[in-house]
Amino acid sequence: MPNFDSNNHRGNHYDRHDHNDRQDRHTNDWGHNDRHNHRDDSRQDSGRNDRHSYRDRNRGDNRQDRGYNDRRRQEREAPSVVVEVGQRFPLTIKRMGINGEGIGYYKRMAVFVPGALTNEEAVVEVTSVATRYLRGKVHRIRKASPHRVDPRDSYADQVGGFELEHLDYSEQLKFKRDIVAQSLERYQPQGFRSYDLRPTLGMADPYGYRNKAQFQVRRNAEGQVEAGLYAERSHDLVDLATCSVQMPVTMTVMRAVVAMLQDLDMPIYDEEAKSGIVKTLVVRAAENTDDVQLVFITNSPKLPRKRELLERIAKELPQVTSVMQNINPGETSLVWGEKTTHLAGADAITEKLDGLAFKLSARAFLQLNPSQMTVLYAEAKKALDLQPGETVVDAYSGIGTIGLSLADVAEEVRGMDVIPEAVDDANANAEANGITNAHYEVGTAEDLLPKWLMAGFHPDAIVVDPPRTGLDDTLIETILAVRPEKFVYISCNPSTLAKDLVELTRDYQVDYIQSVDMMPQTARCEAVVKLSRRQ
Repeated sequence: MPNFDSNNHRGNHYDRHDHNDRQDRHTNDWGHNDRHNHRDDSRQDSGRNDRHSYRDRNRGDNRQDRGYNDRRRQEREAPSVVVEVGQRFPLTIKRMGINGEGIGYYKRMAVFVPGALTNEEAVVEVTSVATRYLRGKVHRIRKASPHRVDPRDSYADQVGGFELEHLDYSEQLKFKRDIVAQSLERYQPQGFRSYDLRPTLGMADPYGYRNKAQFQVRRNAEGQVEAGLYAERSHDLVDLATCSVQMPVTMTVMRAVVAMLQDLDMPIYDEEAKSGIVKTLVVRAAENTDDVQLVFITNSPKLPRKRELLERIAKELPQVTSVMQNINPGETSLVWGEKTTHLAGADAITEKLDGLAFKLSARAFLQLNPSQMTVLYAEAKKALDLQPGETVVDAYSGIGTIGLSLADVAEEVRGMDVIPEAVDDANANAEANGITNAHYEVGTAEDLLPKWLMAGFHPDAIVVDPPRTGLDDTLIETILAVRPEKFVYISCNPSTLAKDLVELTRDYQVDYIQSVDMMPQTARCEAVVKLSRRQ
């Protein structure tokens, strides 16, 4: 299933970490948020994994949840089963996994089946065999869940980012709260059984919300230009003529530009030949200003027939207010290159959120769901409960969307990010909005926070919005040393949230976890965690 935003050629995230500087890699699902993908690339995942691996391997004997132990024991002690790819057998789906797949057991061996729902009975065909588990696909459903619905997108079972489109939306919201509970049960941070897990906040209309489309561009065997996402576990492009979760204007612009590339016989990148120019098209729309930015990601600085192309864009797509070119040469898993040049219109677009205006350069991170972003940040602000005179640190700040929303209450806001362009945007956004008590610097929170402490700045509160890899170990140690009274963790990955809480709950208690559905039809879940310092 396709990824939409990660510096993965199959999806994208904030280029800054887009969600990493971590760059967007080519993935086959929409990805999470641009930022959270780029960030992931630059972080040392091995360090985080090592920190928890020994503990995780040895926690099973101490678990008190018998149901969880039984499932894990089933998977751990699965007998040697002779199964071949292509083999079919009946399977009852016992539960859903954190990636939205159905999970059943064949001769005590776990079977992961995308597209299957809890309590469904299906005939499953094996697609891959591992030592302790199987992967399969639904051949036929014998007994369907009452919560199964017809997906709007015909390709929902081919590309990522539509893992739950066959599940009724009210059940999607329950599932997302449940994956938070599953993650907590797995890592068991202190007091997890008494956590207040609040019902997921969803959308009235869970479609047409994505403000950014990042599609790979290729020519098919017939010579037609196509733009879309890669099929699951492959580099076979699925042409997306429509997409129900995208804001309509993004698809209007995308398909019109694809037609222009075809008409002008533009040189399209060929992965096998490693030649051609146009690799990826990115369209981002500002929901509250009607600005639209179009970015051509190319294999070289050259863009043949550029004049004719820009003339047609100006004439046929007047809604496009900014046209940029990003150069990403050669064979690489990253979507974005380091250099971005201006082609036409403005060099950035502006989005307005809660009365503040935010400048968005081509690689700047912004949540993909503007309407739910205001919900997410309102929950963060409520959980932080800043009072006049208090200071706050906005870690992983991006363009300043969270920190600047707190500046009307805080005495001082300080933030940081590892992408210089994002920091430039954050400081420019502060100035443009007349905010004088907010300042952003380039660097990691784990490096800058100790520096600020030594200079005499002791924050009363901290809000973190890390990438999917979670908090850096050093930052966790720093937070535990500084012990700000107020602490809010915005998570885009329940698994790493639960891991981090194992350490953080030594000094903090979890008051509540509020899940927010930022990406309907996917298995992704964000959560706002209110923590308070233990006395």
